[in-house]
This record gives sequence, C-alpha cells and structure tokens, in this order.
Amino acid sequence: MLKYNSAINEIKNYPEIKISEIEPTTKVNLRGKNRDFITKVGKSLSIIPPTEPNTSSGNDDLSILWLSPDEWMVYSNEKSNPNNSYGLEDKLFNEISKVNLGSVINVTDQWVTINLKGDKIFELLASGCPFNFNSFKNSKGAVTQTILNHSDVIIHNQNVNNINLFVRRSFSNHLWLWINDSARFL
Repeated sequence: MLKYNSAINEIKNYPEIKISEIEPTTKVNLRGKNRDFITKVGKSLSIIPPTEPNTSSGNDDLSILWLSPDEWMVYSNEKSNPNNSYGLEDKLFNEISKVNLGSVINVTDQWVTINLKGDKIFELLASGCPFNFNSFKNSKGAVTQTILNHSDVIIHNQNVNNINLFVRRSFSNHLWLWINDSARFL
C-alpha cells in the first residue's frame, strides 16, 4: 500500500447528513467464472460471493460487492494495518491466482471510500446522479455502479441511511467538494 495521503482530512456535519472519509481499508478486486472459484473464495473468506446482480454479502470483517457476473470487490470493514496491508491479497492470491482459478488484484490505492449517513443522503445523491434510488434506499446490502457529478462511483447501501461511496482517488477531491457544496443546500 502506498503511503496514504488524503486530500480529504475532515468530517462534515450538516443538518441530517454526516460525510466522512473512511481511512484506508484494504480493497481487492476478484475475477473468476467457474464454481470452483466461488467455492474457494467462500472457503478462504468465510463469505460466499453474491451471485445476484447489485447485491453484497459480508461479515464483521469483510464485505463483498457484486460488480459483474465474473467480478467482485472485497473490502475490509476496518482500517488497514500498515504492517500487514497485503494479508488479504496474499491469502486470496495463494488460494485463487496460483492455481489459475481467477485473478486477484489489490485496488486499495485506487479507491477512496466516503461514508454518508443521514436522512437526506439519497436526496443529495439524486441531485447529481441519474440512478433511481427509490428501491435501492430500502434494500440493505444493495450495490450500484453509476455516475455522480460526472465521476464513476460504486455505492454500497450498508444500512438504512448509511452508505459507502467508492470513487477513484483522482476524482475524490472533486467529488468531496461537490458533495459538501450540495449538502449545504438540502
């Protein structure tokens, strides 16, 4: 993992919305197609990857997001330990890539995670996104990939009025500023 320097170093509180960056969490992209791949991931992580589109699965330590029929993103629910930031990747690499079941890529440094909490988060997102959040906001564990203010994002609905938004690092400061500017007017 690179030395982590974030352009986002604050927590913002607005009426009915709280916005914060989740400090670096391990993120690993998995790709594979066959049943053996899914079984091996399930045994390695003690979580079965979701096969239903736009869903997630998880436990206290990890979450797995469905991205496409043969692609998932695994992320830790806790801040990464800088002394062991490659533990998850190494474990999956040895179980999956070394035996040619699929690919394992560490994308920790590619994605920034922004957490949004509050009653008006979906109004905020709808103001800059073409996605219809009507059924999404009531579906715990739902996942979508969409555009938010001209930036590609992955949105994970963790719980009622609590989402994690993943944005590419190069767009994170731009999106952070837009979210804060838009939240002031809700």
